[in-house]
Amino acid sequence: MSVFNSRLKQLQEEHRQLHDLENQAIWPGNGICDRYTHPVLTAAHVPIFWEYDLNPDTNPFLMKRFEINAAFNAGAIKHEGKYLIVARIEGSDRKSFFAVAESPDGISHFKFWDHPVLMPETDELDVNVYDMRLTKHEDGFIYGLFCTERKDPKAKPGDETSAIAQCGIARTTDLKTWIRLADLVTPSRQQRNVVLHPEFVDGKYAFYTRPQDGFIEAGSGGGIGFGYSETIDNAVIEKEQVVDHKQYHTVYEVKNGQGPAPIKTDKGWLHLAHGVRNTAAGLRYVLYMFMTDLYDLTKITYKPGGYFIAAEGNERIGDVSNVVFSNGWILDDDGRIFIYYASSDTRLHVATSSLEKLLDYVTNTPADGFRSAASVETLITIIDKNLNLLRK
Repeated sequence: MSVFNSRLKQLQEEHRQLHDLENQAIWPGNGICDRYTHPVLTAAHVPIFWEYDLNPDTNPFLMKRFEINAAFNAGAIKHEGKYLIVARIEGSDRKSFFAVAESPDGISHFKFWDHPVLMPETDELDVNVYDMRLTKHEDGFIYGLFCTERKDPKAKPGDETSAIAQCGIARTTDLKTWIRLADLVTPSRQQRNVVLHPEFVDGKYAFYTRPQDGFIEAGSGGGIGFGYSETIDNAVIEKEQVVDHKQYHTVYEVKNGQGPAPIKTDKGWLHLAHGVRNTAAGLRYVLYMFMTDLYDLTKITYKPGGYFIAAEGNERIGDVSNVVFSNGWILDDDGRIFIYYASSDTRLHVATSSLEKLLDYVTNTPADGFRSAASVETLITIIDKNLNLLRK
């Protein structure tokens, strides 16, 4: 009993200290966004009563009975004055599920609700669910679109890795009770990174998709797609149009996908996406931004070259190294933007900026010229402009 009590006391104190950490911006940064000293969520943030049986009679050594491996890729929303994220929680059994955490300021002191999300299933049961994007739609509901993964029924005997990914859809008004709708139907055999546009378009629901030939490889379907459905209850996209193509020798050469739902601005729709390229050390995931026309959602109007956020320092280390991924951001009433991004499939961070800064970044940063010579020309233009200023 003394061992149980002393371990529990130490666990509770460490948990309290973790939640009491104040997150400080790392200065001076790059002028585009501020990153912070601590992750906002890790596996250690989950409540102690999730992992441990706290009855000394049935768990005298206070062992973990349900170990949490990671807390990452989170949808985000500000709802009733609270900063809420719906994180992907992965157990040591590799199964992921969703859980809501809230913060008083969106940067520090994130605390999980007592229970994870009880997500209803369809007739075709989910093996794994993850990476929820939240959209507050003009129809009055909050929608969660996520990846539902199931074993490929056409896999060869003995193949326990082949899977099929599709887009699951659920809606809620309070993030506590969820109504599961039918999975999205598209022309593509595999779908990932599907996001619901926040407004009707000509009375239809609009979706950003990522058509794929296979579970991992994008194949001929690479790019951020776009399509319409007449309804959300049994959503069917009959035709997908690729809006943002993957491109040779860029940060999005292997595949790319929409992050959270885009933000509406006077200059157009502001998008955050992830891009993937292959390296000798494996796939590298980064974040990049672009803007589409306010009325023609398939027309890209601005797209800075290179990445917006890439893994730095300890962010490079984790279950899947050298990866950053985002499926959630919040535009606050004062124009501040909270960007929630995960590193290396292990933990969740926040970066902050403002709508004014990000519009400046997207509209004034040079586009990718797709050639080394073009990059040098861009750099020389910047250098000569600055040297002329310094000589005055």
